[in-house]
Amino acid sequence: MKKKIAFLTLGAALIAGPVLAAPAGGPRTMGDADGNGVLTRAEAQAHAAQMFAKLDANGDGKLDAADRAAARAAMQAKMFERLDANKDGSISKAEWDQRAAERQAKRGERKERRAAAAGETREGPRAMRGHHGKRGGHGMRGGMMMKADTNGDKAISRAEFETAALARFDRLDANKDGQVTAEERKAQREAKRAEWQAKRNAAPAPATN
Repeated sequence: MKKKIAFLTLGAALIAGPVLAAPAGGPRTMGDADGNGVLTRAEAQAHAAQMFAKLDANGDGKLDAADRAAARAAMQAKMFERLDANKDGSISKAEWDQRAAERQAKRGERKERRAAAAGETREGPRAMRGHHGKRGGHGMRGGMMMKADTNGDKAISRAEFETAALARFDRLDANKDGQVTAEERKAQREAKRAEWQAKRNAAPAPATN
């Protein structure tokens, strides 16, 4: 008899990454409406408005625990659908193991591509991660979402969301000309990488017996 894993018991195991992770007019030309590789402040604001509408699952004009729960449920349902290969409404151990094997294979492929692109001069997968130790290190995740909640009511209004997105845009816009270019994005990534490396080098060495 197949070992079946009920949908409700999958829980956090099916959730990869923060639920309310929203690009904020971000560093990879998300929101570049005309596709010219340059993000204007107006495009960043429009993109933030679109993302807010997408994240506001119940349409009440704010992002809060209810929206996170809805997003989590949707993610669980989507992941369950992907895992349930034979569509019988349950996940067998074989299906679970197959998915795990596929994920492992993809991680191996990504690692090989990163090593090839970096000429094997960097220090493994962590070298390709952005600040905070997450891939890319960008977007409105975790602490950034908390900072967006300026009035501390544990909910983020559209105004707060757009303000946070534009603040991020302004930080990337080094020459303050109202647009973020590829060069500015590259400079920001390099600065963050240097900051991360400096912190890593400054960390005390583990004690030895």
